Amino acid sequence: MAQPRTRIQTRNREAILAAGLEVFSAQGFRGATLDEIAAEAGLSKPNLLYYFPSKEAIHHALLDGLLATWLDPLRALDPKGPPKDEILAYVQRKLAMSRDYPRESRLFANEILQGAPRIEPALSGELKTLVDEKAKVIRRWSNEGRIAAVDPHHLIFSIWALTQHYADFDVQVRAVLGGTDPFPGAEEYLDQLFSRMLAV
Repeated sequence: MAQPRTRIQTRNREAILAAGLEVFSAQGFRGATLDEIAAEAGLSKPNLLYYFPSKEAIHHALLDGLLATWLDPLRALDPKGPPKDEILAYVQRKLAMSRDYPRESRLFANEILQGAPRIEPALSGELKTLVDEKAKVIRRWSNEGRIAAVDPHHLIFSIWALTQHYADFDVQVRAVLGGTDPFPGAEEYLDQLFSRMLAV
């Protein structure tokens, strides 16, 4: 039976994961090194290796935790709620994640751009199952005339693209806006955009 972690062990493990998130989101998996992660965590490399045997193990732990968080906004889409309100609320939840978790978004994007070697089974399994389930709900709403006719999968893809852009391309967005916080304007714009798209 595994012994419970001490407070120091818990703190060090959390520090390593936070450091890994910082380094991976900036450098990508290939560009990150254990030395950089250890330095960011304020630990020696041997101490880091006591908790995680490799760079891959840190990355895997981060992705495991991230995927569950990433799916929560879509899980919250309620088949019994008002269709347009439910979809607009999903858009705003995804945009809030880009605002509040930009490093996590970039970590996920980097993994996808590399061909998803570490999370492909989750993408074709848990993610696909959830998206297909919610797509059936959206298609039913369309068929019932409660929202405009839309391809539900491509609607979800467009929501991902239009919300995650603000995290993944944050530097570009803020440069174009002269450093202005993009999120208040994005919230209003995306609400208008999807309201018009879904209107019947």
